[in-house]
Amino acid sequence: QVQFVESGGGLVQPGGSLRLSCVVSGIIFRTYAMGWYRQAPGKQRELVATISSGGNTNYIEPVKGRFTISRDNAKNTVFLQMNSLKPEDTAVYYCAAFGRANYWGQGTQVTVSS
Repeated sequence: QVQFVESGGGLVQPGGSLRLSCVVSGIIFRTYAMGWYRQAPGKQRELVATISSGGNTNYIEPVKGRFTISRDNAKNTVFLQMNSLKPEDTAVYYCAAFGRANYWGQGTQVTVSS
């Protein structure tokens, strides 16, 4: 059974930072690519950032230079460091694992507001 424990979301003012964490169990973590989706109210879910099993990263254009995805294979954990946050970053953020099958977590709310 694959389980995700996501944490780090919350309310932050524009320009602030948050660090999301996602601990995954039930898969051979080091063999999976990992990513973070987000879904804002009334919008489609979008894949924000990915990191391959080898550590290669990709980002959507709106977050390039502000967000950093990383992973710690020893702790089965993937992170999303989010800096210079904007109101348009407000969404539920979901951790995802891509491999022999794809899995995702329950999500954590990120709200950017003054």
